[in-house]
Amino acid sequence: MKIRLDRTLCDGFGYCAKHAPKHFSLDDWGYASLTGDGSVEKADEHDVMRALLDCPVHAIIEITAEDDL
Repeated sequence: MKIRLDRTLCDGFGYCAKHAPKHFSLDDWGYASLTGDGSVEKADEHDVMRALLDCPVHAIIEITAEDDL
């Protein structure tokens, strides 16, 4: 699984860092940053998917093989 974060959409709710702190960090104002290159190990997929689904502004996007074309 691979994800990306659209920081222009982030409103600083922080659900991503709560659910998947290994993949997201928050700045001093609460806005998210992606930790790493967006690659998600199989063991972390559940947490990252929960972060993706709980994001109220849909700032986390799962990258599919079609997106890489």
